[in-house]
Amino acid sequence: MSIAVSDLTKNYGAQKALDGVSFKVAKGEIVGFLGPNGAGKSTLMKILTTYLEPSSGTAVVNGQDVSTAPMAVRSSVGYLPEHNPLYLEMYVKEYLSQHAQLHKTAKDRIADVIEQTGLSPEAHKRIGSLSKGFRQRVGLAAALLHDPEVLILDEPTTGLDPNQILEIRELIRKTAASKTIFLSTHIMQEVEALCDRVIVINKGQIVADHKLSELKGDQAQIVEVAFDFRVEEVALNRLPKVSKVENIHEFTYLLHFNTKEDMRAAVFDFAHDNGLKILQLNQKNKNLESLFRELTNPEK
Repeated sequence: MSIAVSDLTKNYGAQKALDGVSFKVAKGEIVGFLGPNGAGKSTLMKILTTYLEPSSGTAVVNGQDVSTAPMAVRSSVGYLPEHNPLYLEMYVKEYLSQHAQLHKTAKDRIADVIEQTGLSPEAHKRIGSLSKGFRQRVGLAAALLHDPEVLILDEPTTGLDPNQILEIRELIRKTAASKTIFLSTHIMQEVEALCDRVIVINKGQIVADHKLSELKGDQAQIVEVAFDFRVEEVALNRLPKVSKVENIHEFTYLLHFNTKEDMRAAVFDFAHDNGLKILQLNQKNKNLESLFRELTNPEK
């Protein structure tokens, strides 16, 4: 097992950033760690990379406990932190050479990771002169230098433009062929594009841990309907097989059904029986974004 987390907590005074978090990541998996801002993603990443001590519980990476064997953990993990702190005045090769010395890595690895991350045209430049996309490549190259078994990437595409995002995703995808990858993000498309499994965290607790196919299959259908005036949600909750009702805008509702059957006819009958006029009626595909909203906004 590449990563094993058991009943992990992290307290900041009375506030619990992590509250009894447990999960495992098998060797070779690409797992997305998904949650809204402030859910505890970066806190967990810092614990897994030994930059932060847990309050209780255990976290084991590549067979080494992060609390009792931090140096062994660091030697087997490549870490790209959020916002990717870099020395902007340094040249790319100079920066990677410094990292190679820190990890006691052979210098011929520098040329390998420069080629692997597509940095060859920029290798002679100062980091400060690079675009955000290439700076992110430098951070990823540094994380790969010592050929770690596990890559931990914290919000790897934050602040990038759409083209840069696609480039970094493709780079991560290629790297995944030989690594275990655990990446945090609040972007659903990131997980759908890169991962075969997702762990969802909200308010410091794990609220879902599934293969993407399972997570999508757990829920069946959403119908979006707009009426000509407001309807009490309690009335809509009486619809057959409805599992949740969301009032998303004035007279517009998302109706979640726990069936694969097309329920638009039932909604039409409801409107007819209650003297309502339907202004809009659409069946929406379940995707990770809609599931994420359900899991992280349970009060809605």
